[in-house]
Amino acid sequence: MVTGFVISTKERNMKGAIKRIGALFYARNLEFVRDRAALVWNLLFPLLLVIGFSLIFSGPPKPLVQIGVVGELTTAYQPLTHIPLLKLIPYDDEARGGLKVRHHQLDLLLSPARGHYWVNPDAPQGAMAEYLLRQAVQEPLQRESLSGRAIRYGDWLLPGVIGMNLMFSGLFGVGFVIVRYRKNGVLKRLRATPLGALEFLFAQLLSRVLITLVVSLLVFCAAYWLLDVPLIGSGWLLLVIALAGGTAMASLGLLIAARLQNEELASGLLNLISLPMMFLSGVWFSLEGAPAWLQQLAARLPLSQIIEAARAVMLEGAGWQEVAGPLGQVMVFALVCISLGAMLFKWSAK
Repeated sequence: MVTGFVISTKERNMKGAIKRIGALFYARNLEFVRDRAALVWNLLFPLLLVIGFSLIFSGPPKPLVQIGVVGELTTAYQPLTHIPLLKLIPYDDEARGGLKVRHHQLDLLLSPARGHYWVNPDAPQGAMAEYLLRQAVQEPLQRESLSGRAIRYGDWLLPGVIGMNLMFSGLFGVGFVIVRYRKNGVLKRLRATPLGALEFLFAQLLSRVLITLVVSLLVFCAAYWLLDVPLIGSGWLLLVIALAGGTAMASLGLLIAARLQNEELASGLLNLISLPMMFLSGVWFSLEGAPAWLQQLAARLPLSQIIEAARAVMLEGAGWQEVAGPLGQVMVFALVCISLGAMLFKWSAK
């Protein structure tokens, strides 16, 4: 009898918690939908960014020839450094450079140690790069062709814009809202209800993740149909990446807002975190030419891992195994933020 009573009590508590989370989840989503300005901004701004930058950078490529170099240049290849319109880009990974050649983002890839080079016969500048290489280097070279579709700037930009939208929506849509609730006394009134702190945080997290996921899906679908952006990999895997990214960013917003009670301080802190992350995570441009220490630092940021995983799936056809590492790190980051946010959370400003 006692055991049955305990089980029955636990079931009632669990049902009550689910009911409370559901009610708060519904109320938060309703609040977002009724805010027409925020709704339109979240839907149209990312799409307008992609369309705008696609139009700006849709012209023909610059006449500068770019050759990737795997390893060090030997003496026989030094004449390449004296060609005015030729830019040499060092690469540590041959596969990464080859992928750039396939996507028309690199005119030619050269391995001096092997006497080998790769060129895309369909690339506009590939023939010019090959001609300059043959004229400057007198040693015998082995040629290999790499074919692939050209990746436009808008194609490369779309995962970055979606990642940026996940970040701003998660940080400000959760962090700023919770601080506002605390300042206006909403949390103080909620504390008088049976709602627990974990239930409140989980409802906020679930609501924001759903909103960001729907917005990201709509933006991607619109860009896919209007701009013909490629999706070489699995769409389901891309959806999982967006889900993991939205969870991580919303969790960081929960952690930041756990104890803050001033909206101005919260806004400043959120901007202090989001703006450097946006510029260091490769949203607008690649950090290939940046110092090595800065590239290593940027690669550790959760937004960088989200964007790189999304680009790998969209533009390179990466599968689950290739993105398992970044996804795992992002989810660990989210779990740490949620745990710390729940430990530090307080209801009232006092």
